[in-house]
Amino acid sequence: MPSFHRTLSALLLALAACSGPAAPVLNQPAPAPTPAASTPASAPTPTAAPSLPTTMPNPAPGAPATTELATLANGCFWCTEAVLERLDGVLDVTSGYMGGQVDDPTYDQVCTGTTGHAECVQVRFDPARISYDALLEWFFKSHDPTTLNRQGADRGTQYRSAIFFHTPAQEQAARAAIQKAQPQFAAKIVTEVTAASRFYSAEAYHQDYFRRNPNEGYCRMVIAPKMQKLFEYKVK
Repeated sequence: MPSFHRTLSALLLALAACSGPAAPVLNQPAPAPTPAASTPASAPTPTAAPSLPTTMPNPAPGAPATTELATLANGCFWCTEAVLERLDGVLDVTSGYMGGQVDDPTYDQVCTGTTGHAECVQVRFDPARISYDALLEWFFKSHDPTTLNRQGADRGTQYRSAIFFHTPAQEQAARAAIQKAQPQFAAKIVTEVTAASRFYSAEAYHQDYFRRNPNEGYCRMVIAPKMQKLFEYKVK
């Protein structure tokens, strides 16, 4: 029965086709991949705060631990400055005016003798290297403290001999220095001892005058001989 065999063969082929792999479905989106379990990010390790020093740093090498001020008047401040700034332990010398009644005086005003100021120097020094007493010894050594309102040819109250003290200890030291120096002079010392008042720095051209103008007439005739006497300074 040929038709029966053809029908059976077709049936078997149909069954084989049904048992084969399924045809793919078009336009079906691919399933989303299963996300891997995320590992929580670790928190950043906190940075330790820098440790603070328990003590203050030491001063820079060569810098004095403390400094003091001395204010002295003994005639023309060009001379006084030239002498004192050569001393070991003296850190700075500033020429200026003190002891008057006019605010911020000029050199020309002070030279009239009507402002009450004295030409003076303010000395910043290291007491570990030079004492206030030693500065006073140089003060009396470098001028004549027995002439009232005069040093050599310089005359007027602006050229008076004066020690302006900044502390009670300086006042005591000043009075003791006068007593110590008195036997060196035939006449009585007339150096004024008074409390320091406001210091006015002199004009810029007065500062370091001898150092900057060694050949100027006053420097050669007055300051250089004094330096030669005190320090064996060689006049050029």
